[in-house]
Amino acid sequence: MSSLADSRLRTAKLWLAASLGLLVTACQGAVLNPAGDVAREQRNLIYISTGLMLLIIVPVMILIVVFAWRYRKGKGGTYDPDFDHSTSLELLIWSAPLMIIIALGALTWSSTHLLDPFRPRDKTASLRSNIPVEKPLVVQVVSLDWKWLFIYPEQGVATVNDLVLPVGRQVRFDLTSSNMMNTFYAPTMAGMIYTMPGMQSSLHAKLDRPVDSFGMSANYSGAGFSDMRFRIRGVSNQQFEAWIGGAQGGSRLLDLATYRQLVKPSEKVPPMLFRRVDDDLFRRIVERCVEPGTSCMSEMMHGGGGHGSMPRMGPKAEGALQKAPEDKGTGKNVTAPADPDAAPGPSKPNSPANRNMTLGNPPAHLRHPAAVRA
Repeated sequence: MSSLADSRLRTAKLWLAASLGLLVTACQGAVLNPAGDVAREQRNLIYISTGLMLLIIVPVMILIVVFAWRYRKGKGGTYDPDFDHSTSLELLIWSAPLMIIIALGALTWSSTHLLDPFRPRDKTASLRSNIPVEKPLVVQVVSLDWKWLFIYPEQGVATVNDLVLPVGRQVRFDLTSSNMMNTFYAPTMAGMIYTMPGMQSSLHAKLDRPVDSFGMSANYSGAGFSDMRFRIRGVSNQQFEAWIGGAQGGSRLLDLATYRQLVKPSEKVPPMLFRRVDDDLFRRIVERCVEPGTSCMSEMMHGGGGHGSMPRMGPKAEGALQKAPEDKGTGKNVTAPADPDAAPGPSKPNSPANRNMTLGNPPAHLRHPAAVRA
């Protein structure tokens, strides 16, 4: 009997140690140790949402014990088998969760607009202070099988599985994928965003302290998915410029032929550095015309695809989700009908025109084309 008790005690200690270990590990995790403003706001959302939900969970767990003890059947208990309704209890049960749901909904709505990945991080502050927004560092991201390609188009260098960024400068990531949907996940910097072949997405972020962290793929994409990780290094501007200078003095070139070799599936790829990059490479990756003999979509839309090619289209307008609230205008959401008297509808419910079905008839020359020709 004593040995059984000792065994149970040892098991309980092991479970307690494992639970504490997991708790400490979670506290030191990348998600809860942000190095960028976006990641910090996302962490705060986790804290606030968890706190709001605990306002219900904790009282419910306590009241389960209290009710079981107080309303027990037996000596000292308040047992009432005829109880069926309590107005005050109903108000408490429904009002508290409703208020928490409203708070969570408002928090979700505001954070969705505030953390819009297409929205520059300094745009709102610039509008308020009339200080021009600093030009962001552009990094083109391509998810390959099973590695990450980072292209610095303005600096003319590229890396594989190694992302180096200056601290305090806004970064705009242009993201795409080679042949399957993936997810760019940088937990210490800016959360995650999907990458899709033939499409380009954007993500704005900024590191606010030096960091040596990691990023990964958060979407299963095949055999090498678990090792599809990359290093994130946040350095000072001087260190970044020195790193760019050293990268430009390397020996590897990233042209179309090299990319076609790089895009082949490979696992556990060590960091690689390229000193010069084809200026048109990222566009060709997005438009899926890297292979010889394939036509790019932009060439077809400009009429360069031969007979039957698509007509040229104008620039795409900036969507409302990509604008700051200060940039959005105001106006009516419903366009008034051209002729209110022709179809009064709800404005005049009793109008005879609402029952006049001849308004939907076609003109005379369409109803009787033979008579018109005669």
